[in-house]
Order: sequence, then structure tokens, then C-alpha cells
Amino acid sequence: MAEIQYDFGMVGLGTMGRALLLNMADHGFAVAGLDTDLGKVDALHSEGAGKPVKGFLDADEFVASIRKPCAIMMLVPAGGPVDSVIHSLTPHLEEGDFLIDGGNSYFKDTDRRAKELTALGLGFIGMGVSGGESGARHGPSMMPGGTVENYERIRPIVEAIAAKYEGEPCVALVGSGSAGHYVKTVHNGIEYAVMQLISEVYDIMRRGLDMTNAEIADVFDQWNAAELQGFLVQITTTVLRFQDERTGKDLVDLISDKAKQKGTGKWTSQDAMDLGTPIPTIDVAVAAREMSGLKDERVEASKILHNTTTSYPYQKAAAVADLRAALHTALLISYAQGLALLKEASKEYGYGTNLETVAKIWRAGCIIRSRSLETIRAAYTANPDLANLLVDPTIAADILHNEDALRRVVIGAIQASIPAPSLSASIAYLDGYRSERLPANLIQGQRDLFGAHTYERLDIEGSFHTHWEKL
Repeated sequence: MAEIQYDFGMVGLGTMGRALLLNMADHGFAVAGLDTDLGKVDALHSEGAGKPVKGFLDADEFVASIRKPCAIMMLVPAGGPVDSVIHSLTPHLEEGDFLIDGGNSYFKDTDRRAKELTALGLGFIGMGVSGGESGARHGPSMMPGGTVENYERIRPIVEAIAAKYEGEPCVALVGSGSAGHYVKTVHNGIEYAVMQLISEVYDIMRRGLDMTNAEIADVFDQWNAAELQGFLVQITTTVLRFQDERTGKDLVDLISDKAKQKGTGKWTSQDAMDLGTPIPTIDVAVAAREMSGLKDERVEASKILHNTTTSYPYQKAAAVADLRAALHTALLISYAQGLALLKEASKEYGYGTNLETVAKIWRAGCIIRSRSLETIRAAYTANPDLANLLVDPTIAADILHNEDALRRVVIGAIQASIPAPSLSASIAYLDGYRSERLPANLIQGQRDLFGAHTYERLDIEGSFHTHWEKL
């Protein structure tokens, strides 16, 4: 057995795992790490020199070094690797010990693993972690889900290492079962939407207004100093200004326009469809990445489907002002969609998720952190039972004030043949959500005619079927 009992264990000493352990050590916790790669164990010892940190290659020695009940976190790729680590660790664990999956796991896998480990007398926490390498090292946002008892075992540690917003740690138990991984999945879905919205605004400025990357970066800098302040807006300026050392050109112009994805955005859309919750801005952000992957087809199509592009119809100064208001509005709508999905998922899966808590822990540390999240938190503090974020009086007033700008931006993009799917979906969601009557009555009639699916009436209760061909 090791000479000291460590407070916490980590399996997976890649960049994120080492960063989190070193963050814990900085806050006075003794931590142990396990990896099969000697180089990563050595890197932990080198980076953690002088700190209460120890790396292991042997699972038995590693588990024995951690004080009871053992709290061991896994930071390995989602899917099979998580199951493999669990399988390798369980023979060394005792009743009352528990594991924490800090990766981007599919929430239904988390439910399965929790059930399997509970049958062995072991606990399980699925915890979303956001903030990247820098966040892990200096303060991430964390979204744990599971039992109160298990969370209390790690609460002092995760609260110490979490990002802080005005002194409040950006970590809290977000619900039971797989709630932590579900909240992180939705976080990532919103992340897809925000990145797509920013890229569409960039595209309009670049192609529609013929602005240079430096000019666009200056605009995003100004926006980031006001209501659009947020991590993704901030880093946009860094990307736009970065010079390629080899060519001296703007690196962003040399990067392939095929965006990659790891699946969490798709999971968000898939489960939203299963739950019957519309999140069109997020859906089309996922689709836009898929469209970007059709690079070869797009190149050939551009030669056949000749673009009828006209110039962007608005003057530069007015257009930039509209783009600012449009982006702000669309971002609020994206958050509204994601939080509406969390509200429905909490009911469906029995999570008990508090949306005010979610907004609080997203205010700092995570990738979608922004100034708007404090306003969003306040909305759920004032009314925890909001049907949708958009009906909060403060946010509704903001949306109504800026919606015309969003509409003009979408119209301008269409006229200039610049695709703006997420901006377009945002205004469509707003218009649909506030429509007292939608044309689904015609769809119901069509379904009944071709499939006898029945319909409901406005004037009489019950379900009805009409023999349409006889009329």
C-alpha cells in the first residue's frame, strides 16, 4: 500500500486527466493517477513535481492508495473504453466505492452502467466536464448526476477546482441518474448552435460585406465587450487574427471548410425528436456540419447550379449593427431551445433537474459561458416553472426589441445567396412558438385522408375520422 492515502483517483492521464489532477493538487488534495502508458505517468510526475501527486501503472496498487470509500474518475474516450476501464477496476473495488465518468458519454450508457454497478454495491456518477484543457487546469464547469450521498463525497474537491462566478463554484448536482451526462449533451448541442451562428455572421461579413478578417475581428472584439460577451465570441477574434507562419497569410483562410464532430450534437437532436421537443437552431447546426462534409459534391454542384448571387442589400454600418442584434437574439433562442429540452427530459427521465442551477454552473468555465447566462439564471430564479425561457418578461422584451434585425439579416443573406440556416431557424422558431394558430390543421386533415389517422376538432371534444373521398 502507498505511504499516504490519496483523496481522489483518476484513470486516464491524457491532457485533460493530468490537468484536473494538478488542479486538485493545487487546492491541497492528494491525488493518484492510473494509466497504461508510462510516458503519461512520467508526465504527471514531471508536471506535478512538489505536489501531492502520484502516478501508477498497476490498478491494484492504484486503488489501494485511495482512501475509502474510493472515488475514482475516468477520463477516457466514450463508448467501449469506459466499459473496459470499469471491467478492469471492479475486481479491485469494495462495496461503497464509486466511479465517476467524466467523459462525453451517451446518457443511456450512463444509466446502464449505473444499474450494473449498483448491483455490485458500487456507486456511479456521470459528470459532464466543460472548459477544455485550460478549464480543466484552472477551473472547469462540471455537471455531475447521481445520488446526493456520492456527490457529497467529492463535493469539497469539485467545488474547490471548479470555475468561479462571483465566488460561486460552477459545479452542482444537476439531478439523479444520467442527468449529468444529459445536461452536458445539451450543453454541447447549444455549443453547436452558437458556433454555427457565429460562423454564419462571419460569412455574411466576409462575403456579403467584403470585410477583411482583421475588420471582422475588430467587430467581434467590440461585441465581446458588451452584451455578446462570451467565450466563443472571444476566441473568434483569436482565430481570425492568427497568421500562418509558413505563408504569412491569415490561417483561417487556409483551413478546410469541412467541420468535424464527435456526436454530442447529434445525440441532442436525436433525443429531442424522441421527446417531441423542437430545437431547430441546434438541429440545423448539426446538419450544417454534415453539409460542410460534402466538400467534393459542393465543388461540383457550384459548377452546375450556377449561383444567382446578388449583393448584400444593406449598407455596411447598418448591416453590422443588425448582425450584432441578430446574433444576440439567435443566441438567446438557442439557449431557450436547449433549456426547453432539459425541462422535458427532466420530466421524462425523472432527473429532478433545476434549470436555475444549470444556468448558474454554465456562467463560467464552460465553452458556452456568456454574459447572457446571468440573465437566464435570473429568469429561472424569478420563475422556476417557466414554460420556455422566451416568455420571461425581461428576455421577451429583449427579443422583441431585436427581432427585426434578425429578420433583416436572414432576408439579406437569402438575397445574397449566403446560407444562414441557424439564423433562419431561429426566427422561424420564434415565429412558430408565438403563433396562436399553425397550419397543422391541414396536416391533420391530410393524415386522416390518406391513412385514417383521425383528427381533433376545435369545437367538439374527441377524435374524428372523415370519409373524404365521398365529399
